[in-house]
Formats: sequence, C-alpha cells, structure tokens
Amino acid sequence: MPAWEMLNHEQHASLRVSRACDGQRHFAQIVADEFLQAAPYYPILFTKHPETGAFYAGVVMGLEPGQNLLTKEGVLADYRPADLERQGFYIAEGQLVVDRDHPVFVGPDGQPVFNIDGEAALPLKRVQHALHMLETGLPETDAVIGRLLEHRLLEPIDVSMSFDDGESLTLEGLYTISLDTLHALPDAAALDLFHRGDLQLAYAQTGSVRHLRTLGRRRNDRLADIGR
Repeated sequence: MPAWEMLNHEQHASLRVSRACDGQRHFAQIVADEFLQAAPYYPILFTKHPETGAFYAGVVMGLEPGQNLLTKEGVLADYRPADLERQGFYIAEGQLVVDRDHPVFVGPDGQPVFNIDGEAALPLKRVQHALHMLETGLPETDAVIGRLLEHRLLEPIDVSMSFDDGESLTLEGLYTISLDTLHALPDAAALDLFHRGDLQLAYAQTGSVRHLRTLGRRRNDRLADIGR
C-alpha cells in the first residue's frame, strides 16, 4: 500500500520533489485543456483504460515502457503535462496527500516543497495547479471523447517503425481522430463541434501525430550515440 500522508509543513518541511523520474515515463494522460499546449511537442493519441475500457487521451513520449525519448538529462525541455507535474501527490477526501514511496521524492536534484517561512514553494504551486487542472479537466475531457465517439470519429492508428539496428516496433492500442469521417459530418454536427471547441482540439490532435516521426529519430540518435 502507498505510504500516503496528508501534506503539512510541520511534517514535510524538508520534503523535496524531483523531475528525474520523467525519464521513465513513456506516456502521460492529458486533459482537453492541455491539447493546445502539448500539441507543438508531443504526439497526442487516445487509448483505453485496461480495467474499464474507457477512452482517455495522452501524450506519447517514448516508444517503449520505461523510456522517455524527449527528456534531456532526465528532464522535459518543453511543456510538462499535469499528470507528470502532480506525480506523488493526490487529493483524498478533499485534502492534499503525498505518497512518500513515490520516486519523485528520492531524486538527487529535488526542489523544496515549502519555503523557509512555511509557504508553498513554486514546485508545490505547480502541483496544486496541476491537480486542479486534472480535477476539472477529466470530466470535461470525458465529455469531449463522448462526442467524438458519438460521431464515430476515433479510429485505430497503425504505428510501425523500423530502426537502424534492424529492430522493428509496433505500438498497439492507440487511436486518433479520423479527419475523413470528421469532414464527412453533416453541417449541423460539424457546427455543434465547432461551437463546443471540439474541432480545434481535433485538428490539434491530428496535427500532433507527426511527432511520432520525431520519436523515431530520437531513438535512432540514441542508438548511434551508444554505438560510438
């Protein structure tokens, strides 16, 4: 069981939070409000919860579990999704709690959660903002996905890559928005999606798929570095 503790300055004055474990995250869930921030840097795709079968959206940062191809010295250089920002922190019964066993608290480069005066330091403020974004954004994103499914706009995407070392990888269980189906919608349906802001999200998502090529290049570059 996680070692959850209610966060407070008295007990956690020396607590430090590190971003180093980002390097082991190859996928992170995002909410609809993050699409426009994430799309310039990551492929945004949909997948299903293994337990419930419900769709959710996320950014792909690596092609294999445990490998983030977009970190530099273990840290993401660009937009950091809320799901990563809040690692180790949770809301339980309306209170902010921490899982002291989470690797985010054992990195050597951790930053203090609290200032000397006991006020929330910048890392904790980011955590609080991320948790709020997820709390409000998850139901909103479920509603967006529900409308996409209503119009049969999600379709499986074939992601198969070959690399300089002769290895091939296929990513399974990923979905994208079908632009063909979107463009074939009746005017009234398309107008409704436009007014709801869903069209903007759809084009951001489909445009972001090009970053899969970036991941492939990054993997080849790392293979070349290892071979030197």
